[in-house]
Amino acid sequence: MKLQLTILALLFYNGMLYAQRVPNEVENIDYLITYGAQAPLSRGDDDHVQILFFSVPYNYKSPVYIRVYDPDTGGTHDEIHGSANTKVKFAVYGGNEAFSNKDAQKINPTGKYNSGSLLASKIFGSESIYDANWYTFGPFNPLQGEQSDALNGYIFKLIIEGLQGDDGNQYRCFFSEQPNMNRSIEGANAFAYEYTFKLPKARGVSHIYPFIDRSVVSVTQNNFDFDKDGSILLYSVAKNRHEGSVSGDNEWAQSKHIMKENEKNTTLDIQIQKQNQGENAMSIYITNQYDEAIAFFAVPIGGPPKYKYDLKVTLKSSTGQN
Repeated sequence: MKLQLTILALLFYNGMLYAQRVPNEVENIDYLITYGAQAPLSRGDDDHVQILFFSVPYNYKSPVYIRVYDPDTGGTHDEIHGSANTKVKFAVYGGNEAFSNKDAQKINPTGKYNSGSLLASKIFGSESIYDANWYTFGPFNPLQGEQSDALNGYIFKLIIEGLQGDDGNQYRCFFSEQPNMNRSIEGANAFAYEYTFKLPKARGVSHIYPFIDRSVVSVTQNNFDFDKDGSILLYSVAKNRHEGSVSGDNEWAQSKHIMKENEKNTTLDIQIQKQNQGENAMSIYITNQYDEAIAFFAVPIGGPPKYKYDLKVTLKSSTGQN
């Protein structure tokens, strides 16, 4: 993804102060989910790997922590098939190329997607001690992240990988300034290039917020295993309920959408509108005209877009003529 230094750095520094829960409340996504390597793709996880990024601003000097809620598989919030047999690895990376390596920004975990220096890792099974509880990675010195002038800070990468089994591990993450509690880091942010997540059980609307920079001519939204359970709609400053294609069971769907000039350097709101009750996991990512993945953010840069109606008013004279 091509990041514009001046604009994006300014947005990060001034507008995104408290965005470190992943998934965030404003996305209306309860949990991310990663399945074991033997789980069939029809459950909604297209590759059994999830990659998250966390940025901390240059001026922040204290230790940082990556906290994971419910990292075990086999407990309260997880999706179990038969007896729990799944192990999932959580690994934190920093240093050179942790973020900037292009393989780390692709939607498929191939090549050097685990680029950078390994700072910490742990494999979780069905240990009850971590059920509905927090596990903390860190402390990390911000300087251990990869320096990124485009994002005005240092970047850490968290890779979650299903090593074995066929169960679904549901979890949340938090980028915190404290090891034993969730306390947001001023100026920090979190983002990803693909989500695999569990939709809310009830009918409702979940949100994905990609930022569209000046270089983007068109976007293609790609979704997997939505089970045709509703609609996917695009909202922006220029689009109001712009329909996207929806996938069925164990299949991909995609739709291309041209970006207007006034949509650039703004955020899109991709709304996933679920119609029916019940559980469903799916995957989604966004690409530009070069088939490069576009980052989306836990909290939208600049806030959710507001559609600007183009009202044309015709005035009539007192004689009734235009």
